Amino acid sequence: MAQGDDVKILLVDDHPIFLEGLKNLLILRGLDVVGTARNGWEAIDQAGLLAPDVILMDIIMPGCDGLTATRVIKARQPGIKVVMLTMSETDEDLFSAINSGAFGYLLKTEDTDRLLMRLEGLIRGEVPLSQGLAARVLNEFAQRAPSSGSIAQDARADNHLTSRQIQVLTLVAQGFTYKEIATKLFLTERTIKYHMGEIIERLHLENRRQAIDYARAMKYI
Repeated sequence: MAQGDDVKILLVDDHPIFLEGLKNLLILRGLDVVGTARNGWEAIDQAGLLAPDVILMDIIMPGCDGLTATRVIKARQPGIKVVMLTMSETDEDLFSAINSGAFGYLLKTEDTDRLLMRLEGLIRGEVPLSQGLAARVLNEFAQRAPSSGSIAQDARADNHLTSRQIQVLTLVAQGFTYKEIATKLFLTERTIKYHMGEIIERLHLENRRQAIDYARAMKYI
């Protein structure tokens, strides 16, 4: 990763005022903001065009959320460090971000100086986590340590499905259409189809029918 002023940053957020304010703040502090995007699809395109070192990515965005965009970007450009910058403090989003390949997780409630301090730490190679989140991450990974009673859990973990993918697969197995699922999860139908494609590929299956059979075997429904 580049050092200091050479670090190229891409900002991704669907709120124009916040996006512009963050961009101006980072530029004033001497950081190189090479571009902005307002949803996950734009982030994927901009990452390919601009090859940033760091992406500050919101999670909840229309069209394509930040977790989906992170997985695609990390698959295509693994050297990019994606840091989630979000209002969400839920464990589900935190651990989904980590499983999706995020390098760090920052909250928008951080004060300006602390946020900049964590970004400076990122440039030095430190993992940026907002206060209180580090302990939750360490606790989660401690609980994932192998034990004699964790065979079923390990079988699921080996398939690398994210919590969002399990959620989508469960709804598909329950008989909901992609359009209905998109409405329930406040996503687009295109995003749901993308998730199903990822699920089938990660589980090494051939089609949706096999994915539904897998969901029933794993007692998701």
